Amino acid sequence: MPTTPDGDHNLEIEHLISFSLQNIMMYSTSRSQNSAQSHHSSSTGQLPQRLLTRREIIPARNDVLWRIERGAVRTLTWSEDGTFITLGYWGTGDLVGYPLSKVKPYQIECLTSVEVSVVPPHLWNQDVEALLSHIQQAEELLSIVHRKPMSLRLWQFLVWLSEKFGRDVEQGKLIDLNVTHQEMAEVLNTTRVTVTRLLQQFQEEGSLIRHKRRIIMRLSNKGCK
Repeated sequence: MPTTPDGDHNLEIEHLISFSLQNIMMYSTSRSQNSAQSHHSSSTGQLPQRLLTRREIIPARNDVLWRIERGAVRTLTWSEDGTFITLGYWGTGDLVGYPLSKVKPYQIECLTSVEVSVVPPHLWNQDVEALLSHIQQAEELLSIVHRKPMSLRLWQFLVWLSEKFGRDVEQGKLIDLNVTHQEMAEVLNTTRVTVTRLLQQFQEEGSLIRHKRRIIMRLSNKGCK
């Protein structure tokens, strides 16, 4: 499988930070002046919601953000040769949307069944905390994909997933999200074969347990690899 330069993983962060929160709020203010009626109805009632199925693509709209109420999605792009590059994983409470990135092409893919709320521009300035969280999570993942050696990179990625999507079970912390070996490879800029080999190594060391199609992290058995 061909790999892409590490620099490709910098794209979303570089453009996301340059697209500052100040500009978001200025834009949302100007839009609200032209949509007072819409503002009133959205402020006094529930935001419009939408249900999407696993592997469905969230519509490419530049006039709204999407708040995830349930489920998980990933943001991704792809290179000229068709190699997918995963830019982020997002779950309940996160804001995602095409206005948050200047990466082209760009998609938001549902990894599970997903329920989202539609957040119009005049309400973006009420979600500054979620917008900041989006930047912070993207930066954290960016730092992980530059870790060396690859075993550390993969382990730190699994820890990150367990903190974001994990739940405590008797054997450890279950990553309650089915991420395939190929999808891990697309995040970490490596090959599926390498991911499979390292996961087998972690399992033999007792650092994780494979349960059906899920991973249980045994963090007490392993420090920073």
